[in-house]
Amino acid sequence: MAALTWLFIPVVAAVGAGFWGVWAGRNRHKTGDVTELSGYERFREAMEKSHSGT
Repeated sequence: MAALTWLFIPVVAAVGAGFWGVWAGRNRHKTGDVTELSGYERFREAMEKSHSGT
């Protein structure tokens, strides 16, 4: 029984490492780019308006 316990520890560690790898590699910025790009577009428009009068 003790031998099975020692074999079980690396298996649990490998499964945990696999779950952590999937979690760490997930794409967290899927919708953030759209908001960021629209904010940049508003910034560009504001800068063009402020320089067009001079």
